[in-house]
Amino acid sequence: MDKAIKKVEKALKKAKIDFPESYIEDLAEVYIRRELKDKELNDLVVKVKEAYDRAHVEAGEAVGTVAAQSVGEPGTQMTMRTFHYAGVAELNVTLGLPRLIEIVDARKTISTPTMDIYFEEDKAQDEEFVKKLANSIGKSTLNDILQDFHLNYADMNIEATLDLKKIEDKRLDYKEIIAEIEKNFKKVVINDNVLKFEPSKKDKYRELRLLADKVRDLQISGIKGIGKIIIRKDEEEWIIHTEGSNLGDVLKKEGIDKVRTTTNDIHEIEVVLGIEAARNSIINEAQRTLNEQGLSVDVRHIMLVADMMTSEGTVRSIGRHGISGEKSSVLARAAFEETGKHLLRASIRGEIDDLTGIIENIIIGQPIPLGTGSVGVKMANKK
Repeated sequence: MDKAIKKVEKALKKAKIDFPESYIEDLAEVYIRRELKDKELNDLVVKVKEAYDRAHVEAGEAVGTVAAQSVGEPGTQMTMRTFHYAGVAELNVTLGLPRLIEIVDARKTISTPTMDIYFEEDKAQDEEFVKKLANSIGKSTLNDILQDFHLNYADMNIEATLDLKKIEDKRLDYKEIIAEIEKNFKKVVINDNVLKFEPSKKDKYRELRLLADKVRDLQISGIKGIGKIIIRKDEEEWIIHTEGSNLGDVLKKEGIDKVRTTTNDIHEIEVVLGIEAARNSIINEAQRTLNEQGLSVDVRHIMLVADMMTSEGTVRSIGRHGISGEKSSVLARAAFEETGKHLLRASIRGEIDDLTGIIENIIIGQPIPLGTGSVGVKMANKK
């Protein structure tokens, strides 16, 4: 590979071309794979340079407007639907236009948070380890492991029988379950796998029914914020999909692949992994949402949106409460939303609009600072 890189660098030097390091590595890979001759490599370098120059943004181009059009236009063709994981109707993910709106609005609470959990190489094939970990992550309540449940109104108590086979199937610890029950219920008598609960106030049927709900809903395992789980075998490894998300606590678990494990909650990624990770998450989520609908948008437009949303160190929305509402131009802010409010505030404060952008110049009927309008002509006085 090093020899191929040197060959590429020599060809670039000969053609007086300067490429990023990643391009050089890609060219070296092609040089090896296609078994190119030196002349063919020289021709390829020139062709790549032409394509590289064509891909550059021209000076004065309205990249923001083009990006808005490029993301907005396919958005009008998107359907509003949710995607269900095969065979599990309860676990769904918001996709299409609602998901795209969720991303650009930078919503703190998203409608269907989910996680994709991957495992380290030595654990990815271990079915027993995956199932045990899945049950320690996913929410399990006492109701999930009960064999029998009976409200005795005559003696004012509740009898519940634990199903030892269900406990074994879920890879749960019997002693830990008993400890959790004793911690949450003071008036409980435990005889092997039979539990007797009594309400604190006697002779009140309502108290007994409320206690019954509390007993059934007692969480005996799982991570906060995570509900149902799906364990799926991919071509090569086991993967867990979750309903709900808690990236911080999941990454603390042993055997989890901390590089590939991810969530669709962008704010959670920002808190756990930082703003750069949140930026990448915005790009990946927007691209996945568009691609799933069969829409192709150049990644650079999405990258510009992600850059704008994260440029100040926090994830901001694109809207009147975020980027659009913070524009320096009064007319640009007024043109977006809440026109009267913006004009009134600007007049009270005595704000001045320098008319440097596109929107404000269109509003007042001046040439915009783009294309021929971006060039100023000065005439020298004749002496």
